[in-house]
Amino acid sequence: MSFLKLTTSQALIKFLNQQYIEVEGKEQKLFKGIFTIFGHGNVLGLGQALEEDSGDLEVYQGRSEQGMAHAATAFAKQNHHKQLIACTSSVGPGSANMITAAATATANNIPLLLLPGDTFATRQPDPVLQQIEQTYDASITTNDAFRPVSKYWDRITRPEQLMSAMINAMRVLTNQADTGAVTIALPQDVQGEAHDYPESFFKKRVYRSNRQKPTDQALADAVELFNNKKKPLIVCGGGVRYSEAAGALREFAEKFNIPFAETQAGKSAIESTHPLNLGGLGVTGNAAANKIAKEADLVIGVGTRFTDFTTASKHLFQSVDVDFLTINLSEYHAGKLDATPLVADAKTGLEVLAPKLAEIDYKSSYENEIEAAKNEWHEELSRLYETDYEAEGYQPEVSGHLDEVLPEYEKTLGSSLTQTAIIGKINEVVDEDAIVIGASGSLPGDLQRMWVSRQPNTYHMEYGYSCMGYEISGALGVKMAAPEQEVYSFVGDGSYMMLHSELVTSLQENKKINVLLFDNAGFGCINNLQMGNGMGSFGTEFRKRDNETNQLTGSIMRIDFAQSAAGYGVKTYTVKTMEELHEALEDAKKQTVSTLIDIKVLPKTMTDGYGAWWHVGVAEVSQNESVQASFQEKEKQLQKARKY
Repeated sequence: MSFLKLTTSQALIKFLNQQYIEVEGKEQKLFKGIFTIFGHGNVLGLGQALEEDSGDLEVYQGRSEQGMAHAATAFAKQNHHKQLIACTSSVGPGSANMITAAATATANNIPLLLLPGDTFATRQPDPVLQQIEQTYDASITTNDAFRPVSKYWDRITRPEQLMSAMINAMRVLTNQADTGAVTIALPQDVQGEAHDYPESFFKKRVYRSNRQKPTDQALADAVELFNNKKKPLIVCGGGVRYSEAAGALREFAEKFNIPFAETQAGKSAIESTHPLNLGGLGVTGNAAANKIAKEADLVIGVGTRFTDFTTASKHLFQSVDVDFLTINLSEYHAGKLDATPLVADAKTGLEVLAPKLAEIDYKSSYENEIEAAKNEWHEELSRLYETDYEAEGYQPEVSGHLDEVLPEYEKTLGSSLTQTAIIGKINEVVDEDAIVIGASGSLPGDLQRMWVSRQPNTYHMEYGYSCMGYEISGALGVKMAAPEQEVYSFVGDGSYMMLHSELVTSLQENKKINVLLFDNAGFGCINNLQMGNGMGSFGTEFRKRDNETNQLTGSIMRIDFAQSAAGYGVKTYTVKTMEELHEALEDAKKQTVSTLIDIKVLPKTMTDGYGAWWHVGVAEVSQNESVQASFQEKEKQLQKARKY
C-alpha cells in the first residue's frame, strides 16, 4: 500500500476533488467549488490547502457565512442535488453564523457540506480567541450547536479520523431519502497536522442515484387502496423535482384522470397551465386546489413531507372516506398521516404503480369538477391582478386597522400599489424561462397561489424553514446553477434588511440577479397574523418611537433601499406606479449587472385565506374580547383536524 503525506486540510481538498455523481448515465464532479470566509480558525489550514492546490474546485469569497451557505443550498436545490458547493468558515462567530443555514438545508432535505474551524484539539492555548468556555464540559465548542440541525456531524481531533468521517459525510450527502446539512468541525491545529494517508482514500468515487422500487406487497396494498375511490388527488412535492419525475407524474395523472396540486417545493415541476394542475395547496394554496382537496377520498402524496402548510394543520382533507397513499424514498416521510406507504423513488414508484392500476381498469370519477374549479380560480386570479387601491369600493384582501392607516402609508410611501397587482405585472413581463425565488413573509403565499409557471423548474421557494435572508443569497446560488436564465428574488423589506450581503458577491462573480424588493414598511405577514387573531398592531410596523407614549407607534419610517444598493454598484430603480414598474422590469432585462427594484407597496394588499386553516398558538386567557374570540375559533377548528 502506498501513502501520501498530507495535512488534514490538503487531504480533505484532494478527497473532495475525487467525488463524482452519475445520473441517468451522465457523470460529473459532485463538488463545483467551495465558499470561503477566512479567519484565524481556517485560513492557515483549509486556506493554505486551497491556495496550494484547489484542484478543480472553484473558490468563492462569501460576505456572510449564513449568506454563502444559503447560496450553496440554493445551488444544490436548483441542480436537483446533482452538484454541490461546500462552505468553510472560521471558528466561533463565523461557524455560528452558518447554523441557521444548516437548519434551512436540513429542514428542506437539501445536501450541504459545512467545514467550520474549531478550537484547538490540544487545548494548549485555551481559551483561544472566540472560544466559549463551559465550566461543566471542556469538549463543547460553538460547533456543537450544529448537532441538532445537521444530518451528520463529526469533529476531527486526529488527522486519520478524516477518512471515516468523510466517507460517512458522502453517504449522507448522496442519500436522497435522508440528506441535509453535514458538518465536519475542523480544529485549527489539526487542519495543519500531517498524516500518511493511503492513496486508496483518494480513489475516484462515483455515486449513482437510487431508483428504489417498492416491494411487491407494498404495491399490492397501494392498488387495493384505489378500490372504490372516486375522487383521488395527487400532492406534487419537492421529491418530484429532485427525482425528475415530472414526466411520470404527468403521464400518471392523465392516464387515470387524477388532478394534482403543488407544494411550495413541487411547484413548477409541471407548468401551471396543465389542465390537471390545480396549483398551490393548503394554507398558502388557492381556492381550486383547496376545494378539490376537501372532497378528495384518496390523497396521493408524491415526494412530499406533508407539512402543516400543505395539510392546513391536518385540517384540509375533510372527506369522511379519505385515505392516504405516499410515494417517498424516506420511510419517515412515507409514514406521515398514517398513510399506506410506497417507499420508492418518485419516478419509479409512479411508473410501477401505473400498469397495476391499468390492470384493474382504474379511472377517477371526475367529470367537470376540475375544469370548473380552475375556471373559478382564474376569475379570482384576474381580479387579484387588477386590484386598485384608488378604485371606488376597494376592499383589501387582509383585514386590519385600515381606514386610518392605509392613507398614512400611501402618503408616506408615495405609492398606492397593491401587492397582488404588482405580482401580476411581474408575471406578465418577465421571460417565461425566468426563475423566481422567495422564502419568507407574505410573498411565498401570494406566489404559490398566483404565480403562473410556464416552464418547468422556474419556481424556487425555500419554505420548509421559511428563512428570512435566504432570498438574495439563494438567488445567487440559483444563478450559479442556471447562468443562462434570468433570476428574480422576491423579498420583503424586513428580509432584505436581515441579510442581503451576497448581493455584493453577485457583482464580484458577475452573476446577475434581479431583486424585487417589496417595501411595505414592516413585517407585514406577522402583522396580519397578530391582527387576524385579535391583537392590535404591535411591534411589527416599522415606526419610530413615540416620545409621549414611549411605544413604537410614531411615524412610519422612510427608507431609500435603491440608494443603498446603488452604493454597491447595483443598477437600481424606485417604483411607485404601475407604469414605473413596467419600465423598470423591461430595463432590468437589458442590464448586465445585478439590479434592484425598490417597489413601494401598501400593506394589507396581499392574498388571504381560500378555505384553509392554520393552527397557531392563541392565548387561552386575555382581557381582550377579540383574542378570546380567536381562541374559541381555534378550539372549534381544531376539533375538525386530524389528531395525528
